[in-house]
Amino acid sequence: MQRILFFPWLPSLYNAERRRLDSTPLDTPKTLAIIAGNGVYPQAMARAARAAGVARLAVAAFQNETDPALVPLVDEIEWMRVGQLGKMLGFLQKSGATHAVMSGQIHPKNLFDLRPDIKALLVLARLKRRNAESIFGAIAEEMKAIGVELLPATVYMEQHLAPAGRIAGPKLKPRDEDDLRYGFQIAKESSKLDIGQTVVVKNGTVLAVEAFEGTNAAIKRGGELGRKDALMIKVSKPNQDFRFDVPVIGPLTLEAARDARLRAIGVEAGKTLLLEKEKLTALADEHRITIFGLGDQSLEPKEF
Repeated sequence: MQRILFFPWLPSLYNAERRRLDSTPLDTPKTLAIIAGNGVYPQAMARAARAAGVARLAVAAFQNETDPALVPLVDEIEWMRVGQLGKMLGFLQKSGATHAVMSGQIHPKNLFDLRPDIKALLVLARLKRRNAESIFGAIAEEMKAIGVELLPATVYMEQHLAPAGRIAGPKLKPRDEDDLRYGFQIAKESSKLDIGQTVVVKNGTVLAVEAFEGTNAAIKRGGELGRKDALMIKVSKPNQDFRFDVPVIGPLTLEAARDARLRAIGVEAGKTLLLEKEKLTALADEHRITIFGLGDQSLEPKEF
């Protein structure tokens, strides 16, 4: 999935103790731990944290996931398998970090290859119900117990959040704007059911809904069904906990949209990260694909 799917055990949502999206630590931590998945997001996080004054970066990295290009940007890195909760907690404690942030994606196929260590099995065994909320709650408690506060995955990254309105690409036609509003409503309902956060629509018809296969696969399927000029919309979940799960688009999303011959990409303003923004917008302009930030005002019904 192109969203930031970050605890390797389960995709998605932990509602308890929800944090505001714009919350930041009162003081810049001396050491920040980054729990790094794949893609360029961990590198962007490292650079943003440095710019904010974080002196030391310690990274928990995952084999076959985390990009080794992150290594020269940080002070300490330890590699582990997806599922080694005990090793990750031990590293966080040893690093001296009091704050941590999750950034990057874990490929869905690795969730099926998961080999939980003893610590992960013990945590799971204590749970009466093993859903996203209970598992994320238990993991957050384990981190809290060793003195590590988990920050929103958008901390230090506010400048990368999508603004409202047209971000790149050509001006939309009224029919396309209607489809974006319609797709936004459908995506919000789909995400409420924890199915997926992306839909592809055309002429008032839903062509594809993202599920476990991920955003790019949903784009491909929607493009094949729509043939050309369909639109994709990506949103956040209601009450989404941004410590674990952040909607993201980047150049790979744009390239998938180009291959599917989409006309536009709609994202939820203020809650979607635009990775490699300059490259992303340049590609949008080059391929004439509109990127549009959807907010409350952009969703108001139009008068005719």
